[in-house]
Amino acid sequence: MVPRADFDSYYGRPVIKAPGWSARDIAGYFFLGGLAGAGSVLAAGAQLTGRPATAKAMKISSLAAITLSAAALVNDLGRPSRFGNMLRVFKPTSPMSVGSWLLSGYGPCAGAAAFCAVTGLLPRAGAAATAGAAVTGPAVAAYTAVLAADTAVPAWHGAHRELPYVFVASAAAAASGMALVLAPLRENNPARCTAVLAAAGEMSAMSAAERSLGMVAETYREGRAGQLLRAARVLTAAGAAGAAVFGRHSRTVAVGSGAMLLAGSACTRFGIFAAGIASAEDPVYTVRPQRMAKERAAKEREAGEREGRRGAAVVQDGGG
Repeated sequence: MVPRADFDSYYGRPVIKAPGWSARDIAGYFFLGGLAGAGSVLAAGAQLTGRPATAKAMKISSLAAITLSAAALVNDLGRPSRFGNMLRVFKPTSPMSVGSWLLSGYGPCAGAAAFCAVTGLLPRAGAAATAGAAVTGPAVAAYTAVLAADTAVPAWHGAHRELPYVFVASAAAAASGMALVLAPLRENNPARCTAVLAAAGEMSAMSAAERSLGMVAETYREGRAGQLLRAARVLTAAGAAGAAVFGRHSRTVAVGSGAMLLAGSACTRFGIFAAGIASAEDPVYTVRPQRMAKERAAKEREAGEREGRRGAAVVQDGGG
């Protein structure tokens, strides 16, 4: 008999086309957008709890981050007019459309909040802008995960349930790191607590994502993605530990821990980006998971049919 054919590619070519995105621009866009969005939440919390130095610093850093994030996106698009074209319509089913409108709403709020904090003018308008940035900030931090997971890239789409949690936790770690770097010691307790919670959340979400990916999780452990994600785990854990244990008493440790948290968050975004590209370029990660899912469905269907026949036989015997 002729052996069963086992196809792992399309004539030796990838089954899907890898995104043509620049790692520097788009992974940087993911990281900076998350830093900005989570930073606005910390800024609002600092303002409400009487930590003016932290609030001012985080408002300025969020404005700088979202500005650089938008610049990276426009640079990848090639022409600034393309971003404006995305605002011609609002399409709720399109993560890119929703994200464009989110950035358009969040950016002016972050800008106004920073301007009022620096100049001291229009305090009520500044408070309203701070609240607006804090409300839209979490969506800005999370929507890029939805944007990536909405593609056919196996390493992203396969973790579509877990990836938003990874991105939000990573954004919170980055924002807490920025607060530790910029805030005075007397005001950094919320940043220290956030760092610990964010680090634990990011590691848990990453573990869950790898479990859900099955064999595709190899792309998260090998090559450049593996190196970046291992570095991310070490940096994030060390930064959170340093902030929790010594960050309240030593300015040097607080700044160093904050820098490690920022670097760890950046490595997470660049590592996930690299894993996605690797999974798209290797056709095995497209073909085999689909075949395995098809075989599982067939086995479940057969098991269901057997149970149905067994139940029918029991009913027949009982009736006899």
